[in-house]
Amino acid sequence: MEDLPQSSSPAYKRADSDSEFLQRDELRAIRLQLEWSKAELTQQDEGIESTIVVFGSARLLEPAAAQAELAKAEQALAQSPNDADKQQAVAIAKNQLTLAPFYDEAREFSRLVSSTCQIDGRCEYVVVTGGGPGIMEAGNRGAADVGAKSIGLNIDLPFEQAPNPYVTPSLCFTFRYFALRKMHFLYRAKALVVFPGGFGTMDELFETLTLLQTRKVKDLSVVLMGKTYWEDLIHWKKFVEFGLISPNDLSLFRYAETAREAWDIIAQEHLRT
Repeated sequence: MEDLPQSSSPAYKRADSDSEFLQRDELRAIRLQLEWSKAELTQQDEGIESTIVVFGSARLLEPAAAQAELAKAEQALAQSPNDADKQQAVAIAKNQLTLAPFYDEAREFSRLVSSTCQIDGRCEYVVVTGGGPGIMEAGNRGAADVGAKSIGLNIDLPFEQAPNPYVTPSLCFTFRYFALRKMHFLYRAKALVVFPGGFGTMDELFETLTLLQTRKVKDLSVVLMGKTYWEDLIHWKKFVEFGLISPNDLSLFRYAETAREAWDIIAQEHLRT
């Protein structure tokens, strides 16, 4: 049959297979619904019943890598000892090395939770991360260590971002919209375990605390890893001193130093018999 101009027209494409049409501004609501539905239905198909969110810096390195970066920075400084940028690079590398043990704790936490809760075919307290490197990688890696499932909620960014190799492939998602990604982080969550991180980590932490404070979310444990780090970073009591939050709001989160301590806190609050 001769090809007709009508059949090659964009208007002739079925709407659900017309990617250009689906990108129109007027169809944003439909794209939002699709982003929600794909990840939600996939998790249902995979039997995901509850999750634990592991959040922290994408830039935090595991100890061996952090030590290597420090050695590299010190070598560069030795060649130009008066270079301010190289001096700063060494200082940052030293600070990164002090944080590096958190990578191992995040990995151990995920290993501990996954081996404890993903038994008899059930998928309870499945670790979910942002899917990228650093602490996120450690979280997914710990689950992979024990052959358990873990989720990665990646986000499409202007700069390169790829999933780490430890996310369960069938639970590795990419989002266009931060709002839908945030909803999926907390929808099944029983806890948020927060390691040192930057703006993204702070965003997720404070949004979760706000949802708990306003009772939009209930029965969600928030555990901050490394009390010294967090109290040096954020003067929590200042909020109370200026009357900006209630003293009771400081009970919305707890501190832990180790993977075992973090899991014990969560288990005590959610696995009561």
